[in-house]
Amino acid sequence: MYNPFKFLKQQIAPHYLGVDIGTTSIKIVEVDQGKQLPRLLNYTTLESQGSLTRANVALQTSSLKLFEQETVELLKAALKKMNPKTNVAVGSLPLFSAFMTVLTFPDMSQGELQKSLALQAKQYIPLPISEVVIEPLRVGEYQDDKGFKYQLVLLISVPLEQIRKHQSIFKKCGLELKALEIEALSLVRGLIGSDPTPTIIVDIGSRSAAIAFAEKGELRFTSQSDFAGASLTQAVAAALSINPLRAEELKRERGIAGTGPNYELSTIMLPYMDAIISEIKRAEATYAGQFPVAVKPERVIVSGGGANLLGIEKYMSQQLGLPVVKAAPFMRFEYPPTIEPIVQEMNPLLAVALGLTLREFR
Repeated sequence: MYNPFKFLKQQIAPHYLGVDIGTTSIKIVEVDQGKQLPRLLNYTTLESQGSLTRANVALQTSSLKLFEQETVELLKAALKKMNPKTNVAVGSLPLFSAFMTVLTFPDMSQGELQKSLALQAKQYIPLPISEVVIEPLRVGEYQDDKGFKYQLVLLISVPLEQIRKHQSIFKKCGLELKALEIEALSLVRGLIGSDPTPTIIVDIGSRSAAIAFAEKGELRFTSQSDFAGASLTQAVAAALSINPLRAEELKRERGIAGTGPNYELSTIMLPYMDAIISEIKRAEATYAGQFPVAVKPERVIVSGGGANLLGIEKYMSQQLGLPVVKAAPFMRFEYPPTIEPIVQEMNPLLAVALGLTLREFR
């Protein structure tokens, strides 16, 4: 049947918000279709008041608590500051809100795989199956020395309670939530795309650091560390007996360059950086053990607020023996020339939010 609105529908360009709700801050980007690439129209970042001065202040925690009212208030404030032209949003879930494990199955049909997944999932998920949403991702295959083929599946499960809370938060803020996904998927999409290079992504937030392994442009394995940006700030504040706000300023100004007058500050923070690096090495060993045909990572991409720490790329590269680069998701977008001076600083901060919107521009 002839549809008189078909032509009109084709002219409606996609237009979305990418909403990254972190542990102590919210980042939002507004994106539509540009001439050749998705186009960044607007963005905002907003930090929870008191997150630096009080260690127990957070929007959500690794104990799976999401503080709904505080998050609603901060998200409403961010939206008011931003004043976007659309209310259709894609949201992120932190790595610690999902249960993830890699399962091995003999080569079988899709139907047989679904039945096997349903049976095995009960053994690995610490909640009743009726209380979670399960998403399996096929992440590899291999053949043993006897010629038998196997497939590797990354099982992702998210508690329904977490999903319902996010749905409630977005609804109370007047947003239409189109999709939710774990931040590791957004990071791989926004920072790697179709690049086949085996890569470790380290997203250093305020209260946790997410570690993701990608190969052939696809997520393969994840881990996390409870050491993150706030750990460094609190260490400086305690060692120098100063206010955490001043400690944060010093951390951002001097980083871990470790020379001249910055040497003392570096010695305070480096043990905590080393703890994050130890978690990366441990995750790499686990990844190699679970994936018989895993390719050794060839680079590290660092994102999140911690990626802006002065000297972090050089130090991590020395400790890991791999090239380390800062996240650069803006390269996949068109954006106003007026923000060019701050793109390098905003690149790692908006990596998750920008990656979220890219799922709708394929």
